[in-house]
This record gives sequence, C-alpha cells and structure tokens, in this order.
Amino acid sequence: MGRIYDCTVESEYTAGLRLARSAIARGALVVIPTDTVYGVAADAFNPEAVQKLLDAKGRGRQSPPPVLIPGIPTLDALAQNIPQPVRDLVAAFWPGGLTVILEAQPSLAWDLGETRGTVALRMPSNTVALDLLAETGPLAVSSANRTGLPAAIDAIGAEEMLGTSISVYLDGGVAGLGYEPVGDRAGDTSSTIIDATGFDSNGTLRIVRNGVITRGAIEAVIGDALAPARVTPVASGASVDTDDDAPTDAATGDDRAATG
Repeated sequence: MGRIYDCTVESEYTAGLRLARSAIARGALVVIPTDTVYGVAADAFNPEAVQKLLDAKGRGRQSPPPVLIPGIPTLDALAQNIPQPVRDLVAAFWPGGLTVILEAQPSLAWDLGETRGTVALRMPSNTVALDLLAETGPLAVSSANRTGLPAAIDAIGAEEMLGTSISVYLDGGVAGLGYEPVGDRAGDTSSTIIDATGFDSNGTLRIVRNGVITRGAIEAVIGDALAPARVTPVASGASVDTDDDAPTDAATGDDRAATG
C-alpha cells in the first residue's frame, strides 16, 4: 500500500515529492492534492500509466483524463488553434479552477483514450501539485475516487478508495477550501469546464460543467464570446473525463462524463 506523506512536515514533503517523481517516471500512480479535490496522477505521455489510472478508477477509454500543466507557456505546447477568448480566460483564472478543452497538438506522442483529437488542460493553484508538475511536466490527472463514489477531498479518503493501486499519496490537507461550492451539485468544488473546440465554427466558448469559476466571472472577461446557457445539457464534441475535479452523485452514479 502506498504511504501517505504529510506535506506540512518538511522532511516528509521532501521525501514524498522525491518518491512521487520517481513513481511517475516508472509509470506508477500518485495521489496529489489540487485546489479543488484530490487527483490520481500519471505520466501523460505513458499510455500504460494512463491505462493504470483508468483501471484504478474503474473507467474506460471513452472517459480520458484531463491534463494538469505547470504553467501557461505549456498551453501552446499541448494545444493548437487557441482562440483569444481562451487566452483571456487563462490570464484571468490560471492557476485556478478553470479547465479548457482545446484541439490537441497532432504531433504529440501520447494516448489518453478516446479524445477525438482534443485535450482538457488546467493549471492548478496548489503548491504541492505545482511543485510536482515542475519536476515531471504534464500529468494526466483524474479525481481520486472509484467511479460512482464522491471525489476525495483529503488523502485518507483517497487511500480508502484506491488503496494499493497508488504508489505514493501526498497529503496537502483538505482540498477545495479556497472556493465556494457553486458547482452543479451541493458541496461541489469542481473546476468549471469550458469547451473551445467549436469556436472556429460558431465564435463562442461553451460551459460544459459549471464549477468554481462562475458564469458571471467568465462573462466579465469574454462577454459575448461565451455561449448562452442551455436549459438541457448537450453532449460536447469533445470527449474527456469531466470527473477530474467533480464529486460524483453517489445516488445516481453519475460521473458527468460529457467532456473534460
């Protein structure tokens, strides 16, 4: 069973970060805190590691994980055809609780699952996550839970669900405390997900999951470039696991896997 390292203790943080980096390098899984919930992390460029992540969660390739990145410059390395409104949103809300679905760079040698040529990207606002990302580069990260269970908001909760499938647990305290729970469900501190893949055809970005960055805050930045809210959710053209930061509805088993 993976050991839990208390990142508030300097010696444990140093050891945990070193072992987490080593685990990622050999294709193993690590649980890390983010600013929203805890996540299961794998090397985004190692298909076997990504498959381990999906297996640990009990998910299929039709729900590929989002990718966390260490900084805004990485955006252009992983995505193409980035519209100006996305750049404006990134400047306003990264690091933080905004995930953006974009067209992936076609030259990338990775296999995240059935992405339909897209990638969901986010720069988290969490020191532990950013420190690890600075050493490993982009990580495929999905919420730390088994499918059908709520996402863990602490390391103990993650360990109870994921157990020996994880090599290292980094404990950064309770996640999500910096946000108001204004997502689609009660107590939901998930990231807001914006789909930008239709911008070239319709000139707008679409919210495909409501989260900690509100519609009003987004409209204040990009105005009419944000598509009107839909009363009935419509499936996105992108296919990415939306449960990267989202607690699942345990009553229904709904993982909100509409996109990233």
